[in-house]
Amino acid sequence: MPTLNRVQLIGRLGKDPESKFTPTGKKVCHFSLAVTNRWKDKSGETKESTEWVNIEAWGRLGEVCQEFLKKGSLIFVEGRLKTDKYEEKGETRYFTKIVAQSLQFLDKRPADEPLMSVEEVPGEYEF
Repeated sequence: MPTLNRVQLIGRLGKDPESKFTPTGKKVCHFSLAVTNRWKDKSGETKESTEWVNIEAWGRLGEVCQEFLKKGSLIFVEGRLKTDKYEEKGETRYFTKIVAQSLQFLDKRPADEPLMSVEEVPGEYEF
């Protein structure tokens, strides 16, 4: 049976991206993305709810994120879900993140600046 693991989000960065290197020397960039949903309730009052999503970008895509993104940047990101686990005080904890595979900057830009879109080459991230 075929499967699909694909996520598409539009949101704003909650803080500046942070990069680090893995023990094998690969660069990875992490940032959080705020995705806000707005609606009107029965009385006509506007409500909103914000989800915070952790994003991970590898290789050249991570370098571009580190160089051009900052807190508040509006982006479209496409990637896949990945759940990791770690031990804390003898307890196993799990967290889910998005491994970015493509990204588009959506902030308004000067007319002479080109639209930038970046896609990651599959397989440059670590499992």
